[in-house]
Amino acid sequence: MVINFGRREFLLALYGSASFGTTFLLKACSNQQTTTSTTATNSENFKVAIALPGVISDQAWNQSGYEGVQLAKQKLGAETAYVEQVAQADQAEALLDFARKGYNVVFAHGGQFDAAIEQVAPQFPNTFFVAVNGAIKGENIAALRIDHMQASYLCGIIGASITKSNKLAYIAGQEFEATQQELRGLELGAKSVKPNIQITPTFTGDWNDVAKGKEATLALISSGADVIYQWLDNASASVLQAASDKGVYAFGNTKDQLEVAPKSVLTSAVKRMDLAIAYLAELAKQKQLKGQIYSIGLERPDILSLGKFGAMVPETVKQKVLNTKQDIIAKKITFEK
Repeated sequence: MVINFGRREFLLALYGSASFGTTFLLKACSNQQTTTSTTATNSENFKVAIALPGVISDQAWNQSGYEGVQLAKQKLGAETAYVEQVAQADQAEALLDFARKGYNVVFAHGGQFDAAIEQVAPQFPNTFFVAVNGAIKGENIAALRIDHMQASYLCGIIGASITKSNKLAYIAGQEFEATQQELRGLELGAKSVKPNIQITPTFTGDWNDVAKGKEATLALISSGADVIYQWLDNASASVLQAASDKGVYAFGNTKDQLEVAPKSVLTSAVKRMDLAIAYLAELAKQKQLKGQIYSIGLERPDILSLGKFGAMVPETVKQKVLNTKQDIIAKKITFEK
């Protein structure tokens, strides 16, 4: 029997729908001054660049994006460049700068760049823009999407099996389509175990602000949440450590973050954005990149998978999750986007 979860069904069921429908946060992931670095090899004029909202040393989202263009350099002999800490107000100018310099493919690393891409791309038809986590496409625009719902659905099963308070929480930097889908997957997975479980979402407005990440975590714990799913960048460790300090559980994201807080982390939604970015860069070099949304799921375990399980996850729960993962890959469980 195929289980299919539709968007309307989810929205009607979502706990705290008023909170879920909060105004989109347009605050930049970082308003620090940007810095740029360029490396080059014998590139045969193939040039790849990436604009990042945070720092390349965050051990999470931004680092994975930076590592992606480095892989493109190594595998494709590309000339590469990056700019980090791009504030919302500076996104269009950052993309314009790369396009003016003749970069063949420019990655914008986050769904918050979508509007800037749509503004800039028509002016530079010879540059292909890739919206990582984006929801847009066009003649020279592609979106690269990890199927966030699949991994968060599995985490929802774990969270619902572990919680004692029957309250889970979701923390992310901003609310846009990718984070909505991840939240949706988390709730659907949790409700498949406990239909009456509560999921409380919070969007801090900043992917990198450590203080905001910790403050949001402590507030959710105070409200009764004892399992927290986070998707933050530089601030992710503060969430995991705060959860550990308070004796509650959490999930890592993007990287396998078990070692950040081994007493707290149940597992991680591991997203090898570096491999995904290098893959699309290769398509671009081969002139095969198309104006479409590229979605990569659990069928590519080299790109999307769960990380190591924490010692507190029972074997029966691990086995249920692994079986469910196979059902998702076999399309016995599907999700409408």
